[in-house]
Amino acid sequence: MNKPQLASVKGEKSAMSEELGMQEMVTLKTIAETLNTSNDLSLMLDTVVSKLLELTGLTAGWVFLINERGDYTCVSDYNLPPALLRKDKEPMRTGTCWCVNRFKDGRLNHAVNIINCKRLENAVEFKWGETHNITHHATVPLRSGDKMLGLLNVAAPAKELFSDSELALLQGVAYQIGSAMERMRLYRAEQRRADLYAKLGEFSTDLGLAVNECSNSDAFSLKVVQLLGQHYDWPFASIIQQRYGVYTVQAAYTGGIVQTLSSASLSLEAANQMNRVINSHRAASLSAIELIEIFTGSELDKTMDSLVSGIAAPLPYHTPGETRILMIGLGTSGPTQADFEVLEALAEHITASWESLKLAENRRELARLEERNRLARDLHDSVNQILFSLSLTAKGVESMLSGSEQLHPAVEAMKDIRSLSQEALKEMRALIMQLRPAGLEAGLLHALQEYGTSQGLQVVMNRTGMRSLPRNIEEALWRIGQEALNNVRKHAGVRSAEVTLKLSDHEAMLTVTDKGKGGANKPKSSSGSSLGLSIMTERAESLGGRLEIVSSSRKGTTVTAVIPLPFEAV
Repeated sequence: MNKPQLASVKGEKSAMSEELGMQEMVTLKTIAETLNTSNDLSLMLDTVVSKLLELTGLTAGWVFLINERGDYTCVSDYNLPPALLRKDKEPMRTGTCWCVNRFKDGRLNHAVNIINCKRLENAVEFKWGETHNITHHATVPLRSGDKMLGLLNVAAPAKELFSDSELALLQGVAYQIGSAMERMRLYRAEQRRADLYAKLGEFSTDLGLAVNECSNSDAFSLKVVQLLGQHYDWPFASIIQQRYGVYTVQAAYTGGIVQTLSSASLSLEAANQMNRVINSHRAASLSAIELIEIFTGSELDKTMDSLVSGIAAPLPYHTPGETRILMIGLGTSGPTQADFEVLEALAEHITASWESLKLAENRRELARLEERNRLARDLHDSVNQILFSLSLTAKGVESMLSGSEQLHPAVEAMKDIRSLSQEALKEMRALIMQLRPAGLEAGLLHALQEYGTSQGLQVVMNRTGMRSLPRNIEEALWRIGQEALNNVRKHAGVRSAEVTLKLSDHEAMLTVTDKGKGGANKPKSSSGSSLGLSIMTERAESLGGRLEIVSSSRKGTTVTAVIPLPFEAV
């Protein structure tokens, strides 16, 4: 070849190279412009894939997104052969292939030629349909920095090899797509954060109203999860309660239904996971497997199958002997940073509302105490004085009639009136004492001993353990002991009783025992428990405790009240 011919060939090659370079620049420019036209991921990928194929002369393409667990989803495709479209694109949703496996193994770092496509091989082998003579494809990893996002695959009929320049172009396009996907992810995250915080304001407003509507902690927990379900798109919300090491579902919201599962405790594995959350003092993520482990065997077991992940955050507010955890479940994707932030903010709002609820309960209790004191004063100043006057009047009339020469027939009636008025006066004084207890300043046992003595009983006191009692628990034990001593006086047929107070790290146990005839304190099956026993039981149960009564005609009666104590009471 002579020099002019050689120069001509070199010129042609240079022109072709220049043309290819220009074509690549046009392709990259067009793709870049396309990527900036939408913030919708599916729409953007569909547009980019079709534009890429148009500019490169290829005919088919698809995109797999692959998460950290290796699960893949075909989020975009263009002009797939019929064999891959069968049964709503089942070949693109199931099974595995070389490119996906290599991506999971971390061995796919740049654009490569695929020798053959496993999905298309299966289509031929199992006769799924026409493949348009596509047997091979190029695969390119989609990434943003070091974060791997998925795969871009492109193909054409009878094309078995992609040149280095073609792979380099695809690699450049993939970088652009990966950057655009990360931009969209950040945009969606900010949108979600703004949406979640906007709902937080609405939730807090309704939560403030709930404080006035709910009378106790259990009702408030149910209201909290109901409001979470109403305001947020989380398909599951619950409050887990820990009471002396035992975890139960205090309230749960799923499928528009609010329920409590406090009768069933969580497993040891679930308790360990909850302890991890409490010890972390911040929101922690939960996998789908962990959610299933937590609720296995409960009525929420089936609900967990639809959740892909969850978040749990400790509620800083602690009632005596208890801690609580706020938990949500996510059904479509993993938790975002915004979900973590908002859940922790929700935990703080709920804690503040719980403290408000406790203050409201204290205000109501103070109001009840004031009302009892007022009633005690009114009874003392009115009915008590009338009964006392009646007793004195009956005694005076009795003395006048007894002084006559002949015994007046009304003397016996006056004696009965005086006896009945004195008994009524004694009962009235006992009622006033119940309404307005005196002597608790000197201690629970001292007050019960004084009360027993005022009722004509000889009371032996015993005490085990030393620690202070919260006011509400001390008053509840006082009322229970008071009623038990009343029952001894009225029904036991003896004038002595033994009162024992045992204090441990976790509970207070008050026992009132007599050696009387027994049976009188036992609930009757025909009429149910007496009013006094019902009130004693309600007092104990209102504080999370229990009341036990053992009565025998030979051994007498033992009334035992057990009430849990807060850890912080020393």
